[in-house]
Amino acid sequence: MTPPTRRWRILQVVPADLTVRLKPRAKRNALVGEHDGVLHVSVAAAPVDGKANAALCKLIAKRAGVARGQVSVIRGERSREKVVRVEGVTPHELRRAFEKTALRAGPGGK
Repeated sequence: MTPPTRRWRILQVVPADLTVRLKPRAKRNALVGEHDGVLHVSVAAAPVDGKANAALCKLIAKRAGVARGQVSVIRGERSREKVVRVEGVTPHELRRAFEKTALRAGPGGK
């Protein structure tokens, strides 16, 4: 008798793309909220030499629970309105992670 064959189902995780409105030079780094499908984020870094974008990616990676290298700005590097790609999570998982960290952080998103 031959052993049963196993069929492996390969799941492809589609990257999550976020539309972000960035506010640089804020008091602290925080996910401020969502309005009309746009995530509002404030970072303390100045928009010089990509420092605000780096702070944005670091904050999103921390809140999403992924490595910093899995988050990148794919559109709008020199604009306040950006599209940020998060690899390794689905959009649903990303939203759930943001909601969970917002509840844990309380008002102000610290």
